[in-house]
Parts: sequence; structure tokens; C-alpha cells
Amino acid sequence: MEIVAVVLAAGAGRRMGGPKALLRVGGESFLARAGRVLARPGVAFTLAVIGHQAERVAAEAAAPEPVALLVNGGYEAGMLSSILLGLDAAEARGADAVLLHPVDHPLVAPETVDRVVAALREGAVVAVPTHGPRRGHPGGFARASWAALRAAPPERGARAVLAEHPEWVVHVPGDPFCVAGIETPADYERWIEGAVSP
Repeated sequence: MEIVAVVLAAGAGRRMGGPKALLRVGGESFLARAGRVLARPGVAFTLAVIGHQAERVAAEAAAPEPVALLVNGGYEAGMLSSILLGLDAAEARGADAVLLHPVDHPLVAPETVDRVVAALREGAVVAVPTHGPRRGHPGGFARASWAALRAAPPERGARAVLAEHPEWVVHVPGDPFCVAGIETPADYERWIEGAVSP
């Protein structure tokens, strides 16, 4: 099974005041961190979809060399537009499944990624890590779910697939950070200072 990881990093990050891909944690950008964490056994290839300030992000994020960058010129249409671009690239490679991972979840544990990959390899159509009552990231989507992703309403995106096809979804244990996105400067300050756990 060929699995392609897709980092979703095209947004403007308006609440943060700029692209979240360029925020830094542990001496590396969020984009670089996501690329490194997703490079797990069973993941054949990683790409990142960028959009807002794409040239700056490409120049400054220092994504690991194996991570391919795709530019979403229509990123203002929302995250689903980036998902669809990633799906097209994965399909062109002959991939069997994708991992979809928003760049603002940079601290997901490698073990969480491994569990999602394992569930896909065991036949899950959709594999989602959970922590407590919450769904997290990355979400794994096998080829059988791609038509539903492509048909999803733009405002709901992948969430619509989870809601409309619960029989597809396999939940795997996730770490606390899989559900903890960084949305605002206050979130970021708390996280980098280690003052608040997710």
C-alpha cells in the first residue's frame, strides 16, 4: 500500500497574523516539523500544499528535502481546495491512501501517525486518531473515500465524509497533541512556553 502524507499549509493564518507554516517550535518551522513527523515507515511520500505568501513560505520554512511543495492558487476557497490538490497529486502517483494533516498541529506524536498508517494497511477506509472525546490529526483516507471527499461541501470538507459515512471510520488512540491546534497568538505563547498542556 502506498500512502502519501499531505500537509495542509495554504491558509493565510489571519488570526495568527501570518502563515502558520512559518511559526517555529523547537528550532524548526511548523511546516518542517510536520514534514519530519509524517516521515514514518509506511509513508511513501510527503507533500505540502502552500498558498498564502507561497514564495515566502517556500523560502523560509526549510521543509525537509523529501517534502514536495504544491502551490494552491485558490487557497482562499478553503481547506478542501488544498485537500483536493493533494488528492490529485497522490492519485497521479498511484497512491492507495492519503494522510491529511493541518500544519497547525505540529506536535503530534510519531506513534499516532503509526497507528493511523497501521489502520489503513489493515483495511480501514478512514482512520482517525482520537484523544478523549475529540477527533484529531492526521486523518487517513483510503482511495475508496476519495470520491466522497471530492463531493464534500467546501465549508465542511473532510468532516462531511466522517459524518456521512460513520461505517467507514476506524478510531485509533491518539496522543494529546493530535487534537490541539494552534489558532491564535495566545495559543502559540502558551505552547512554546510550555505553560499549558493540551
